[in-house]
Amino acid sequence: MDLIFIEGFTGQTVIGIHDSELHRPQTLRIDLTAGLPRSRACDTDRIADTIDYGQVRERLQRLLREHRLQLLEAFAETVADILVGEFGAHWVRVVVTKPRKFDDVEAVGVAIERRRDTQADARNDTPLPSLTGTGTAPGLR
Repeated sequence: MDLIFIEGFTGQTVIGIHDSELHRPQTLRIDLTAGLPRSRACDTDRIADTIDYGQVRERLQRLLREHRLQLLEAFAETVADILVGEFGAHWVRVVVTKPRKFDDVEAVGVAIERRRDTQADARNDTPLPSLTGTGTAPGLR
């Protein structure tokens, strides 16, 4: 598994459930790791054969501007869905934190891990890449 990651991405957005959070943007920090079964880019040296973290960064910026979510859990799930659905990741770990949410706490947040699986793909009618038939993706044979 090849891992592509972004650490310490920060941006401003309106998110939360308390009245004090719903009227002005606050900072979110996003750390993510996306896994691909042996990226073709190792052999081809072409960005098109892997996940372009520059494009992921742009997509995160757009998500911060456009989402209407309240909970960090739902936000993290959306990030995971984007990485799997739009960028073809087979495994993701997403950590979303609110730095300095409270004066006596460095950060609060959530961490989730998701895997592409045949059941989820069947539910979404999303075709799996041809690599999955070769047994190169974890858990798929």
